[in-house]
Amino acid sequence: MKLSRPVSWFLLAFGVWSWFIWITFVKNLVKDGSGLAFDDAGDPTAYFWVHLALAVTSFLLGTAIGVIGFRGVRALRRETAAPVSEKSGT
Repeated sequence: MKLSRPVSWFLLAFGVWSWFIWITFVKNLVKDGSGLAFDDAGDPTAYFWVHLALAVTSFLLGTAIGVIGFRGVRALRRETAAPVSEKSGT
């Protein structure tokens, strides 16, 4: 399957954005002082574990989507570079 340039860049940007957003979210989750993520004893609550699972899933999906986008961008660059080398006779 061949991806277009805009789609490849979108997928790559989405992967980077996903990491940025979810790293920020996890930092805020760990620092939570509202009592949702940690109980009075300082132990993680179900809220913490569910949201940590969501973050890990999003990291994995963001990474997979970003890798697909990166491969698409790299393939397009190789494709546009190939005709130039063929014209020069190498």
